[in-house]
Amino acid sequence: MKNTNPILNTTSTKRSKMKSCTNSLCFFCLIKENHLATRRAGLKKCFNELPYRDDQDHVLVLSALWHIAMAQPDDKEYPSLGVFECMASLIQRGLKDKNWLLRNQNIYIPYYAAHVIGSYTMHKAEFAEKAVKSGVIPPLMELLRGKMSWVEQRVTVRALGHLASYNSTFEALVEYEEEIVKSAMEIASSCLDLVYESFVGSSEENREKYHRDLLTRGVGGREIEDKKAEEWASQLQCWCLHLVKCFASKGKCLNLICNNNPIFLKDLCGMWGGLSNYTSTGGVGLIRILSYNKSSRKFIAASKEIVQTLCNLSRSSDDWQYIGIECLLLLLKDSQTRYKVIEIAAFYLIDLVEIRTLGDKTGINLGESITQALLSDYHQTETKLFLKNKKNLQRVLSEIWDLKVERKRKEKLLSEERLEKKKALVNLIKQQANELFRLGEIKGALRKYKEGLDICPLKLRKQRMVLHSNKSQCHLLLREADAAISDSTRALCYSNPTNSHSKSLWRRSQAYDMKGLAKESLMDCIMFVNGGMKMDEGANKRIKIPYHAARMISKQMEATWLFATARLKKMASTTTQVKKAEDSSNNSSERNGNIMIRTTMTI
Repeated sequence: MKNTNPILNTTSTKRSKMKSCTNSLCFFCLIKENHLATRRAGLKKCFNELPYRDDQDHVLVLSALWHIAMAQPDDKEYPSLGVFECMASLIQRGLKDKNWLLRNQNIYIPYYAAHVIGSYTMHKAEFAEKAVKSGVIPPLMELLRGKMSWVEQRVTVRALGHLASYNSTFEALVEYEEEIVKSAMEIASSCLDLVYESFVGSSEENREKYHRDLLTRGVGGREIEDKKAEEWASQLQCWCLHLVKCFASKGKCLNLICNNNPIFLKDLCGMWGGLSNYTSTGGVGLIRILSYNKSSRKFIAASKEIVQTLCNLSRSSDDWQYIGIECLLLLLKDSQTRYKVIEIAAFYLIDLVEIRTLGDKTGINLGESITQALLSDYHQTETKLFLKNKKNLQRVLSEIWDLKVERKRKEKLLSEERLEKKKALVNLIKQQANELFRLGEIKGALRKYKEGLDICPLKLRKQRMVLHSNKSQCHLLLREADAAISDSTRALCYSNPTNSHSKSLWRRSQAYDMKGLAKESLMDCIMFVNGGMKMDEGANKRIKIPYHAARMISKQMEATWLFATARLKKMASTTTQVKKAEDSSNNSSERNGNIMIRTTMTI
């Protein structure tokens, strides 16, 4: 059977063209031309005429350009010869001439054209400027409006995001700013449902063939298609958020983003990129931009869902933990938003006051920054009045004051001899607690670990880490998930580097699982496994993943699957339809029964 897939046929077509080609404007012949002037003149003419010719090999040329642009995005040759004008014209033709679009394999062309534009504008502002002057924005806007499908929208959003990233080309998009931001927000909120409904949740025969070919490059079955569709859907969502960020960072459309779309702000909490797109900051990246702006910050503070998301993020081992902490600090430092968030934030940030550094943020003592933000007005009259009827918050702030101010001041006076005596006493108490734990006296062990922490100086970070971690294990066995999370987080703050203590990671992962916080549990479990693998590598041992950790990862990956919510919606919709059909059938049966009764009575 003859293969009609243009992606697979590109290489073989190049070879056949090289052997017997009489077309003076053949792209594949021209790129092999050694004479530079002839090559450039020929390619320029080829790009000028390509959109207006009816050549069945168009898609092969576009596929080759796609490869070249991806491999050499900084090469100025094609941008200087009119590739942007050519791509814009091809998109316009595909949108205006449906007969041409559906002829041969031209339906692939708008996707490739938008992708080529995005690749060449990825790194260089001068290429982006040339693209704008070449008129790429109007056809890209048409694709953004959904004139074709989500597949074309993905590469369109990517290209527009690149154009919006440069100051020199951003102004060209301002004319469309409200439409771009509104469309990007709508796509970000709905794309996962759309991709699941139209592709992942559909049978193979109901999937667009050209979508399947583009996703897998013509090679692969349903499993590979589903995996790539998940990756592309995540990219579409995250690239939409990046596009919105480009406008928000310049103070544009903030009212549209925040005031007119409270549902979108709530949706941001669930947009995290997934494991397939882990380099994207997702929704929290946009939340961070909005938190930096005073006018939009109040909307962030007013959303309980967002504040809760930031709090959970701040006590996780997520790559973007720092963003969660940073946003909470921005909200606490603003007098207009401070008292809206402190009642929630303080109960999470108290576990982080002993953190020093996090990732590459080595120049900042985060624990001190958190302490200063929480205690900045601790002794002021206004704060005392605010705390009067808030006993739990008062207790938390008082605990931070005692730990970070009073205790620190006292321990500065400790001599080395006194420090060693305290260290020995702490070790003795820990041994007593361990023995109680071994005997099953969990509550007794918990009291002993707490006694050890009360005595243990703040300088003895390793000892405090172990005591907090052991306390966490006690809370786990007592099914006290919140307390287990709190103590394991404190232990991880004491670890060096931060978030590296394996036992605490595993204990917090279990506690998050109890709370139903699948993403946080997954991140901790992955960090736990990674830590074990590094230890095995260092000891030249065969790498083993503990069975209990593998089960936890499998469980949480299922729960955090990108399309989990979309699948539930579809199942609920199907159930509703079945119920309606059953009700309709029952009503019909009742009507028929009533008719028969009346007929019998008449006879």
